[in-house]
Amino acid sequence: MIAALAPLVIAALSLLLRLVNLSTPKGYVFDEVYYVDGAKDFLKFGVEVTGNKPEFIVHPPVGKWLIASGIKIFGNNEFGWRFAVAIVGTLLILLFARLVHVLFYSPLLTAIGAALMAMDGLALVHSRTALLDLFLAFFVLLAVYLWQRERHWWASISIGLAMGTKWSAIYFLAILALVCLYRIFTSYSGKELVKPTAKKILQYGLLPIFVYVSTWTGWFISNRGWDRQWSTNALASWWHYHAEMLSFHTGLTEKHSYQANPWSWMIMGRPTSFFYDSPQGCGSKECAQEVLAIGTPFLWWIGTVAVLVAFGFWFRSLLLKKTDAALNLIVIGISAGYLPWFFFQKRTVFTFYAIVFEPFMLLAIVYCAKLILDSQLKSGVSQAIVATVIVVIFLNFIYFLPLFLGDVITYDAWFKRMWLSSWI
Repeated sequence: MIAALAPLVIAALSLLLRLVNLSTPKGYVFDEVYYVDGAKDFLKFGVEVTGNKPEFIVHPPVGKWLIASGIKIFGNNEFGWRFAVAIVGTLLILLFARLVHVLFYSPLLTAIGAALMAMDGLALVHSRTALLDLFLAFFVLLAVYLWQRERHWWASISIGLAMGTKWSAIYFLAILALVCLYRIFTSYSGKELVKPTAKKILQYGLLPIFVYVSTWTGWFISNRGWDRQWSTNALASWWHYHAEMLSFHTGLTEKHSYQANPWSWMIMGRPTSFFYDSPQGCGSKECAQEVLAIGTPFLWWIGTVAVLVAFGFWFRSLLLKKTDAALNLIVIGISAGYLPWFFFQKRTVFTFYAIVFEPFMLLAIVYCAKLILDSQLKSGVSQAIVATVIVVIFLNFIYFLPLFLGDVITYDAWFKRMWLSSWI
C-alpha cells in the first residue's frame, strides 16, 4: 500500500520543491528572454512581434503558449513565467511512474521510477526555468506511453504537439511509425496489408502533420506574422517560413562557451550554466549563486552504465527472438532522443537537450534494478544493493540542490561542487 502511494507522495513533494521560491532568480534566466517574450506576444497579438514589426522565430508555438498560460493566470512576473514548467515537470514524474507500472506491474519499481525522476537535477532545473525542452520531453513521453498502450490516435496527437514544441520530436515520430510498419509487414501479407497500413499512415503521417499545422493557428489568422504576406497563398507563406527556420537551424554553428558535444552529455561533461551571480548575504566575503543545468551526477553516471547494459540485453533478446517491452522502449527513446545529435557535430548544441531522452535512461536504471532484485543473490542482498544506490543518489541530489535551486552559498561551498573543471 505504501509503495502504491509513493509516486503521489513523491510528486506532491516535488511540486512543492518546484513552486517554493520559483521567482528566484529574478529576471530572465538563460533563454527565458526569448520564450517569455514570445509568450507575452502570443497573449497580446497571437504571434511574435518586435515593436510593431513581425519577429522571425525559430521554434513552433506550443511551448510558448504553455508559458503564456502561467502569465495569464499569475501575471507578467517570474512566477507566472515558470508556473507552467513547474506543473508539467511534476506531471512528468507521474507519467513516468505510470509507464514503469504498465511495463513491470511492480509497486516497488514504480516507486523507484518516480523517485529517480524526482531526484534528478536536470529535470528540476528545467521545471523551474521557462524553456521549451521540458514540454518537449513531456509530450514525447506521453506519446511513447500511449503508443505502448496501442492508443495510436492519441499518441499521434501527442507527438504532433511535441513537434509543435520543438522539431526534434520528428525523430520519435519516425521511429514509432517505422516500428508500427515493421510489425504490420511481419504480421500480414497480400491484401491484408492494405487496411492496417493505411490506418498507420493516417495515424503517424497525416494526423501529426494536421496537429502540427493547427498549432500555428495564431500565425494563420493574423496579418502580423513574420512573412505572412510573402505569398497570397497562406500555406505557401507558411512553407517559406519553415524553409527559413530550417536554414537557421542547419546553419547554427556559432561558438558558445557552454556548447557541449553529444559524446559528453550523459556523463555531464559540460553542463550549461543558466545563471550565475556573486551577491552578498552568505556570511562570507565571497558568495556564489548559480543555476546549473546538470543532472544529478551519480544518477547520470549510473544511468550511462544502465543504458549500455539495457542495449546489451536488447541485442541478446534479438538473437533469442524474444521481445521485452521495456528494452524496446529504452532503445527507441535513446535512438530517437539522443543518437540523432551525433550527426550534427558542427551545430551549436547543449547538454540540457538531454532532458528529452532522460526518461528512457531512467527506465534503463529501473530495468537494471529489476535484474538485481530478480537475481539469485542471497536473501536481502539484492534489496540492499538497490536501496544503497537509491540512497547514494538521494544524498548526491541533496548535495547539489543549491545549484539546482539557485541558492546563495559561499564561494568555497560552490567551488567544492565543481567536481570537474569543465563544470566551471
